[in-house]
Amino acid sequence: MSPTPLGILDLVPISSGSSAPEALRNSIDLAQQAERLGYARYWFAEHHLNPGVAGTSPAVTLALTAAATSTIRIGAGAVQLGHRTALSTVEEFGLIDALHPGRLDLGLGRSGGKPAAGREPALVGGGTRVTDGWTDNGLRIPGKFSPAALLASPRFVLQKTLLTQPDATPQNYTEQVGDILDLLAGRYVKDGQEAHVVPGEHAAVQVWVLGSSGGESATVAGERGLRFGANYHVSPGSVLEAVDGYRAAFRPSTELDRPYVTVSADVVVGPDEATARELATGYALWVRSIRSGEGAIRFPTPDEARRHGWTDADRDLVTDRIETQFVGTASQVADQLERLRDATGADELLVTTITHGHADRVRSFALLAEEWDRR
Repeated sequence: MSPTPLGILDLVPISSGSSAPEALRNSIDLAQQAERLGYARYWFAEHHLNPGVAGTSPAVTLALTAAATSTIRIGAGAVQLGHRTALSTVEEFGLIDALHPGRLDLGLGRSGGKPAAGREPALVGGGTRVTDGWTDNGLRIPGKFSPAALLASPRFVLQKTLLTQPDATPQNYTEQVGDILDLLAGRYVKDGQEAHVVPGEHAAVQVWVLGSSGGESATVAGERGLRFGANYHVSPGSVLEAVDGYRAAFRPSTELDRPYVTVSADVVVGPDEATARELATGYALWVRSIRSGEGAIRFPTPDEARRHGWTDADRDLVTDRIETQFVGTASQVADQLERLRDATGADELLVTTITHGHADRVRSFALLAEEWDRR
């Protein structure tokens, strides 16, 4: 493969006319194919109350996938700490590492967590120049999308209710990351009492922090000297401030002596551009369902997507994501990924692909791997 490692992020999508069991089987098959194709990592996201997404528990999907693969690194992109404790997180990953040592990436997300008071971005937009929404090397950086309406939607309110114990207060995220690191290292002490997690303590787990801005996630990753994942595929308008904020806050650690970043992108590769664009037809409607607060629908066929009556409000919800999805031949998509890498200074790239048909999805990753290997 190219000197820049390429990994995969999987949401375990459910297609229209399909089912959650089939989606899980498809994801395990895709992980096996990714291992054969030379991808560096295979990560699972975490989402809840979405009819079209079966990836609700990274730890469970990772355990299933670990048993079906042997060499590829597998991980969470990311475990959402707002409804977990540090102990439960370390115990879950410790159990998997006990049988599959040295292969796990523990990605930590802040969703639902309690922010630290008074934390400001370490640096905003201090790196790559952006002019009229484009970097000098031709990468699209659209305006920022505000998730305020999405987070206030009834579905998100219900999700928070169901994921949180009554009257429970989420722990401060920065403190929670510190507790996870201390439990993994075997140095956790509170009120004079030590805690030792078995299995989990001294597990060969690689810890990452994932973030969409230059705020708390980027800052804690940098200050702790951890690896950082920036979400271009979710929040393309703030990807540069995220990587800038992380690098500005970075302090060397026993884990890393310099910043280390992976950046995600949504891609669809076909044998020709027209085929790729046809395969990607359902993406806009799928994103609309997420950002409207309805929850991800089952991924539609191109014909199902074309039947949707689009309003101006609908288009406004998805424009930034459509503009930043990389769709085309393997060569075209690889060119776009190189622009993303160069504009962000990424050490690795993480690609996610959703198509209605599983075979098309596998082919997309196979074509990309073959092209990336030539570069």
